[in-house]
Order: sequence, then structure tokens, then C-alpha cells
Amino acid sequence: MKDSIVFDADLSPLRGTTLAVVGYGNQGSAQAKILRASGLDVIVGNVRDSYWEKAERDGFKVYDIPEAVERAQGALLLVPDEVMPQVFKEKVEPSIKGKDDFLLDFASGYNVAFGFVRPPSNADVVMVAPRMIGWGVTELHSKGMGYPVLVGVEQDASGAAWERALALAKGVGAIGLPGGVAVKSSFQEEALLDLMSEHTWVPVLFAAIKACFDVAVEEYGVSPAAALLEFYASGELAEIAQLMAQEGIFEQMKHHSTTSQYGTLTRFYKYYDQVRELVEGEAAQIWSGEFAREWSLEQQAGTPVFSRLWRLARESSMSKEEHELYRALKRR
Repeated sequence: MKDSIVFDADLSPLRGTTLAVVGYGNQGSAQAKILRASGLDVIVGNVRDSYWEKAERDGFKVYDIPEAVERAQGALLLVPDEVMPQVFKEKVEPSIKGKDDFLLDFASGYNVAFGFVRPPSNADVVMVAPRMIGWGVTELHSKGMGYPVLVGVEQDASGAAWERALALAKGVGAIGLPGGVAVKSSFQEEALLDLMSEHTWVPVLFAAIKACFDVAVEEYGVSPAAALLEFYASGELAEIAQLMAQEGIFEQMKHHSTTSQYGTLTRFYKYYDQVRELVEGEAAQIWSGEFAREWSLEQQAGTPVFSRLWRLARESSMSKEEHELYRALKRR
């Protein structure tokens, strides 16, 4: 891949290749349908559950995962990260032994980057990672639009892994359409960036909103409904996020009052050093593999911490007030 940013590619590296989409959840169903619409040969591998039935209703030939992989020359592994190691070891890897230049595509760098999945040497190991969830991919494609993906190659057994990865990016509707772009990356880089978002600005934002709600309601007697609507429930936050994506994080501020701009900019510089220190610490834990080990041990223990934190979040006063407001607004 000569250029770090690519807007279109050739589908020919995948012509005549049967692709098995493993996992027919939100991302799997979206990518399978678009690959088929792109004229490629697609089958589905899944366990026998409601997703199997949905894939059949959508017109796909569906097989147990080992058989689907056996029938294919490439597989898009689109099962959740937490079950990927077991699925790969038990159902995918045995079916690709002896199949030279088999194409393995991952939509996330996590398991390969941190060593939970170790593909065999006979496979091209590529990553086409959409920067949005499955329904967003489907919605954009229905409008004739592309979307951003990170593309990486961990292992090039065939000598054409980059070409095949970019062909996949085109096949799933990311590039070759308005708004679509593939950015050269790596499994390690994608895993770091994805986890950095999840460990830093997302929880910081959630914590800030909850702190604002608690202070406004508990210390100043503000109506809970008014606080929720102001801080996020009105949808203004989503509109700001959309403008950030379209115009840039600072440029979108011109749509706000000068009072708003002044308050945001002065406090941005006030908070930056504290947040930078937090981000540096979290990034170091991610890059070293410490978080991956922590999450793996949590899963092995039956997710007691994860379950308790979910319960605490749902039992919080803000969550209860949100439920009442959303029920009144007929959102629930």
C-alpha cells in the first residue's frame, strides 16, 4: 500500500473467491449484504441461533462455522472480541490448515495485537476496521455513501495482502463511494486508538455529565428533567458531535454563541494538563497489554466487576430520573 490514504480500489483480487462471513450480528449482516451487492461470492458461518435464521431469510447459504470456512478461500471474522479466541482456535484454524494464501480479515485489531489469536503462517492476515457500528454502515450504503475504515496487514503470505485488504474495503462499501476513505494503519495502532477512546474521553465525558447532573440537582435544586435535557437528552450533544465530524472540533464552535466559545476555550486550556496526564497513563496500560490481561482475567472470573458496575450505573439517581423522563417522552 503505497499511499496512506486511499479512496478507491480494484475488486479483482477477490473475484472468484468465496468469502465466509463468520458471525451474522450487526457488523456481519451489514458487511455480508454489501459484499453480495458488490458482486462477490458470500456465504455465512454462524452457530444455529436466531442470527442463522436471519441470514437464511436474507438469502444467504448458511453453514456451521467450520464448514463455512472450509468451503471458502477467505473469511471475515466478525464475532465479538471476547469470544473470538475460542471461535478461532476451535472452529476456524482447523479448517484453514493446508490452505495456502487463505485470507483472514478482522474488523478489530484487539485479539491479534495482544496475542489472543495467532493465525497460521499460510494465511494473509488483514484488517478492515469500520469506524462505525453496523447500522451506520448499512444506512450510509443505502444512500450511496462510503465510510471511513482503517486498513492493516499483519501477515502477507500471498504477496498481495494489501491489494486484497483494499479490495475488501471496496467490497464492503467503504471506499469507491462519496465520503469513503481507507487509512493505512496496523492491528496494534487500531487496538490502541480504539481502547484509548473507550478508556479516556468517553468515560471522562460520562463522568462530567453525571457530575454536572448531581451538582445541579443536589446542590442547586435544579429540576432533574431540566438537567437531563440540557446535558444530553435534548439531542444537542449529538448535533455538536455531528458538526465536529463534518467541520472539525474547533471550527464547529462558530455555530455557538461567543459566551459559549469563551467558556469552552478558557476551560479547555484549564483542564488540558490534567486530562493529558490521565490519557498518558491509560495509553501506557493499553500498549503494554496490561488492560488486555485485566479484561481477560475478568472474563475468566465470570465478569463480577463488570456486572457490579453495570448495576451501580443503573441504580444511580441520574439513571432513574432518565428512565422517568424517557418514559414521559415515549422513548421507552
